[in-house]
Amino acid sequence: MTDKNITFGKIEEEYAHFESSNILLQSIPYDGTSTWGKGADKGFDAFLHAAEHMELYDIETDSEVYTQGIHILDPLEDESSPEAMVNTIYKNTKKLLRTDKFLTFFGGEHSVSIGIIKAFYEAHPGITVLQLDAHTDLRPAYHGSPYNHACAVYDASKNTNLVQVGIRSMDHSEIEHLDRDKCFFAEKMHGSSDWMQESIKRMTDKVYITFDLDVFDPSIMPATGTPEPGGLHWNTTIKYLRKVFNEKNVLGFDMVELAPIKNINAPNFLAAKLYYKMLSYKFQ
Repeated sequence: MTDKNITFGKIEEEYAHFESSNILLQSIPYDGTSTWGKGADKGFDAFLHAAEHMELYDIETDSEVYTQGIHILDPLEDESSPEAMVNTIYKNTKKLLRTDKFLTFFGGEHSVSIGIIKAFYEAHPGITVLQLDAHTDLRPAYHGSPYNHACAVYDASKNTNLVQVGIRSMDHSEIEHLDRDKCFFAEKMHGSSDWMQESIKRMTDKVYITFDLDVFDPSIMPATGTPEPGGLHWNTTIKYLRKVFNEKNVLGFDMVELAPIKNINAPNFLAAKLYYKMLSYKFQ
């Protein structure tokens, strides 16, 4: 359980109060449906610990985005069933959307995104969901439930403008739910940058980002439940994200699937740095 006295990056209390913060950070330490590597429920604490050792001045944007205020909410937990967890997340996100603050979420495994995305598309019809992920996650159900990590964006595919980037693993059954014009496979992205603008062209103005850390290559992000070879690297990813934030109105994002590995801190630090980069792009 996260200590309530901990702030992101050890920022001063004046930048961490709910009332004075423009950014909310909701942890959802749920790992109930992962089917291989476990540990995503431990990701948030590892992420926060790594953030304590991160410089808060961002060279690229010449900014200190923490001065916008980052408030960490109490962890959201409901272990009774996957369906109950998604419903709890959905209701919580609907409530948070009424605050008019910039909403960010940290899992947990990818099923936590189902309820978040539903609340966002109900509040913002026509929204684009940008999924950065190694896997399509388009199964209507998996292991008897539509609230599984393998189903993370199935609902989004039917109710939003879903754009998928970095994909390199899927089941044959998912093909019928795949929009190939809006899916950018890692193999075709390799050695090219055309995919960046091509994917942005397929987005509407309002965008929600769901970022599965396994979109990164395991050489820089081994700490995920289902690592896939052939993934994205750091500089390519942040270059792309900056373009998205510059050209579109990003309304919020989640980051999922950090499963910490004992005594290997680099993946945790990458997650913290990525989170801070995305905020820096939003508020630059």
